[in-house]
Order: sequence, then C-alpha cells, then structure tokens
Amino acid sequence: MAGLAKAFGTGAMTISIDDIEDAKVILIIGSNTTEMHPIVGYHIMRAVTERGARLIVIDPRRTKLVDFADIWLSPKPGTDVAVLNAMMNVILEEDLLDESFIGQRTEGFEDLKAILPESTPEKVERITGVPAYDLRAAARLYAGEGRASIFYAMGITQHTSGTDNVLAIANLAMMTGNVGRRGAGVNPLRGQNNVQGACDMGALPDVLPGYRRVSDSEARAKFEKYWGAVLSLEQGLTITEITNEAIAGRIKALYIMGENSVVSDPDTNHIKEALEKIDFLVVQDIFLTETAKYADVVLPGASFAEKDGTFTNTERRVQRIRKATEPPGEAKADWEIICELALALRYPMKFTSPEEIMSEIRQLVPTYAGITYPRLDLHGGLQWPCPTEDHPGTRMLHTENFFRGRGLFTPTRYRPSAEEADLDYPLILTTGRNPWQYHTCTMTGKSEGLNELAPNNFIEINPVDAKKYGVAADGEIRVASRRGRITTKAVVTDRIRPGVVFMPFHYAESAANVLTNTAIDPIAKIPELKVCAVRLENV
Repeated sequence: MAGLAKAFGTGAMTISIDDIEDAKVILIIGSNTTEMHPIVGYHIMRAVTERGARLIVIDPRRTKLVDFADIWLSPKPGTDVAVLNAMMNVILEEDLLDESFIGQRTEGFEDLKAILPESTPEKVERITGVPAYDLRAAARLYAGEGRASIFYAMGITQHTSGTDNVLAIANLAMMTGNVGRRGAGVNPLRGQNNVQGACDMGALPDVLPGYRRVSDSEARAKFEKYWGAVLSLEQGLTITEITNEAIAGRIKALYIMGENSVVSDPDTNHIKEALEKIDFLVVQDIFLTETAKYADVVLPGASFAEKDGTFTNTERRVQRIRKATEPPGEAKADWEIICELALALRYPMKFTSPEEIMSEIRQLVPTYAGITYPRLDLHGGLQWPCPTEDHPGTRMLHTENFFRGRGLFTPTRYRPSAEEADLDYPLILTTGRNPWQYHTCTMTGKSEGLNELAPNNFIEINPVDAKKYGVAADGEIRVASRRGRITTKAVVTDRIRPGVVFMPFHYAESAANVLTNTAIDPIAKIPELKVCAVRLENV
C-alpha cells in the first residue's frame, strides 16, 4: 500500500472485479490468485479462456494459472524489482511506452529513465535466473496489446524491498498508460475479507481514517474537534516493531484483537518471548488461540455471522453484513467491547448500533460520505470514493487525475534480500497458503472436512534438490533456519524451482514462521516473510 500511495495518492484496487474480463493482457505477480482469491481468479480465467486475454505469470512456484499463461517467469525469490526493471528497460529501448500518458498525467519519468539502462535483460538474467529472451517477451506482450492489468498480493509486499516492488509495478503501469481505463489498472489483492476496510478506517500506525497523516495538523484538528480528544502527532509502531519494543521492555501492555500472532508473525520464538515479557496482555478473539493462551485477560468477540456492520472488500466495495445468530455466552461484537472499554477509561463512546458508527465515518472520511445503510441495502454495496448521497460510487480510479494530482515515477534499484542462501543454509524458503486452510487455522482447523483435505503441514522441494539432499517423497524432514527448526512432510514436486522450497504457514504444530526472518521493509515496516535461508536435515 505504501508504494501505491506514493505513486498514485492512494493504495487500492484501481478497477472493479467485473472489469477484469475487459483486459487484453493480465500480469500476475506474487499472487496464487485462483487458490487464494478464487472470485478474482475466476474472472481472470474467464478473461483468458473466453475473452482471449493474454496472461503473464511471475512467480517462483508453478501455480494453477501457469497452465493458462502465455509466459511464465520463475525468478529467484526477492528479485522482483530486477524483473520489472528489465521489462521497463525493454519497453524504453523498443519505444513501447505511452509518451502521451507520461507527458499529460505523470511526473518524474526522467529520473526513472536515467536508471533503466542498468537493467538489461542479460544482466537481470544473472540476478534472477529468468532467461533474457523471456524477459523481453513479457515486456513486449504487456506493452503491446493495450488494456493491461496487473494483480499482486503478499508475494510482492512481504519483502524488505516490498515498497520498491510496488513502486516498480506502478512505474510499469504508468510507463505504458495502463491506469484509469477499463480493463487496465494496478490491483492489490487483500489477504482477508476486510483488510481494505480496516486500512480505510486508520488501522495503520501512520494515518487517521481516510489516510490522513497523523502529522497533518489540519486533519488532526478535524478529528480532535469531533472526538473531543487530543491526538498524538507521532506515528505508531507496526507489529514487528511492537514485538522488538516489548522484548526491550519499552512496551508494558498490549491489546491484540483478532490476530493470532504466535502463528502468523515471523520468528515464532521471538514472538513468544515478547508475549511472555509483556506485563499485561489482552486478547480479543472468538477462540482460545495460540496467542490467547498467553493473555492475562481474554475478551470473547463475536464472529462474522454473529454481528451487524460492513466489510469493505478488495475492490473498495462497502457491503452490509447481517447477524445470522446471537453470539454465544458472554461474547459480544467487537464494537460493543470497544465502547465498553472506552467508557471504563472515562471516554464515553455512546454508540448503540453499527449504523451510528457509519454515520460518524461519513462525517470524517470524505470517500465514505455518501454511503448510508439504506443505500447499501438498495444497491447491494457501493464502491468508494462515494462523496455524496446521490453519487453512484466509483467503479474505476484515476480516470482523469490521480489522487495526488500527477502520478509519480520513483526510480527503484534491485537490492538483495536481507538473508540469502549460503553454505550453511543453501536453500531459500518462501511461504504462503494452501486453498483448504485459512490463515492460522483458527476457524478452518476446526472443520473435519477441511482437515481431511489438508490436515498437516508440508514442504515442497524440487526433485533436483530432493536428490541432492537425499529427501524421500512423503517422508519426514527437518527444516532449520538461523532462528529455529521444525519437522514436516516432504513433497517432491517440480512446482517449485530448484534452490527454493515452499511451505504454507497455517499450522501451529509445524509452524513455518518458526523459521522466517524479522527483517523489515524500511518504509512499510512489513517483515520479509517470503525469503529466508534454510537447510534440510534428515530425521
């Protein structure tokens, strides 16, 4: 999000899901779309199989969409900036750029242009392992067909170069004029159902609701007046930073809501150390998760089916959710718990319903100003920006101007990952998900049917590496990094390139995040969950 916000002025999917089938070219990078975002994946499949769209997949792992791709680039994990810069090098050298769009809608292109000669396909082949011929073919296809859309997910952002990756994607799209047109855009796919909505409401350490910076005195004054409270002008900490501060003894209390950090965050032993050191830990969740077991107080929340409210999905669509059943026992909706806590802290939050909260959002967040519950009921959802009650919602962003005015090109150079393979740890581990379990198995792990399909963790190993390290298919193998070791099942497959292994992160009993690195992107502060060095040890 930080990269798109810098380039465009906002970080969100720029087209609608229905517009995907109008694309002539679709580039997917860092996303196993059909398995992790099946509705978006369905529309991509329809665009390719029924509408003749051309498909480029950039992923070190052979996903299902590779079977339908015109071009598959399989780079070494952590080298995405190099791949994207090589594509832009070809577009510049072969004059495939959109000069009219660049001149009328953007700024800073000369700065980008100055560094692109460094990234020849031949040089980038040595960095990434992707043949120069394929890099040229991908660049020509993306730039040459018109109406090209890029889709990306956490395979791009969970790197120490995550912000640079997103900036490079924005550069590529603007260079070819593929923003603000039907079927052409840049589309981050959110990892959970209301990630977009949470970010819109200020669940980030550096912004207020509506993406106004906490350092913006005008914005802060608006919220202070409405809320009757004084707000800090200092930005907060990210999860990884909070963990480090807790271990250092500078954070004494922590309130975790709906997050199973022990399984989902990097370097599990590091997380456990932090939670044990916290003086007072509150966890609000629907089950007693691995994280909740460390809590001094557990507040029982309500699930999605036990509360009313709204979710904002990956295409910026605000949708109603409605209570199907009452919360069990003492469980309450999250907003009710927060209101009661605020009252106990002598700040009266006197909301009586989620609709009242939406009314406040409309007063404070201009992009939500026209969104009311009656309108959501009538239309089945509205996409922001929706500034007035007679506005239909915005299907497509940046059709005439970017949120920041002109789109900003930002030169980005390839930087190696924080940890690379070496003699002691000769393989690169990248992590992700499987389609049958969700996040940390908090809910799906309690389903007998899903557990029959995917009951345990596994590690995918290329046959070349399996032979080299004496790994037997379906046998137990120990995986070690500089942070810890786990035991899991070996799956020998050519879905993963040699030198790289893959594990899903869902399973607490064999947690991939015991192994992963806490190194963070210097701007977005996202940890590098997609690259760490490991070795295999026979059990």
